[in-house]
Amino acid sequence: MVARMTDRIAPLEEQIAHLTRAVEDLSDIVRQQGDQLDRLIYRVRQLVEREAEREAEAGTQIPLADQRPPHW
Repeated sequence: MVARMTDRIAPLEEQIAHLTRAVEDLSDIVRQQGDQLDRLIYRVRQLVEREAEREAEAGTQIPLADQRPPHW
């Protein structure tokens, strides 16, 4: 009886170990992507600010980013 139970538990423990490893790997990937997303958001903000400054220095009355497209 005990041997039968051990035979049934071993594959379940192995599967749990594999699933635990998969969850840890996915967690690492999500963390890396979150870090990358944070860096990209920071860079886009820098670019938007730089473009706004460039447009302000050019002397346009309405920044191009705030103008409506001609088809509106």
